[in-house]
Amino acid sequence: MSELDVLKEKIAHMKLWLGIFVVTDISLVGWFAANYTKAEFLLLLLDSAAILVVSVLIWVFNRKIEAYINQLRDL
Repeated sequence: MSELDVLKEKIAHMKLWLGIFVVTDISLVGWFAANYTKAEFLLLLLDSAAILVVSVLIWVFNRKIEAYINQLRDL
């Protein structure tokens, strides 16, 4: 397998996980919006922490994908 094919597969795999993280983040925000008045404080706190963690993961994966795309330009 050539280096070009390997990079393309890495990008495709990371895009899959990026999509999963985005859907998860949207779901967590939706749950928070629907339940912020009736949920316990601990659950809201944990949900907020999960939103933060998943949002950071989205940012990190997006940066890595951009770096791989830039590597494709050099090939």
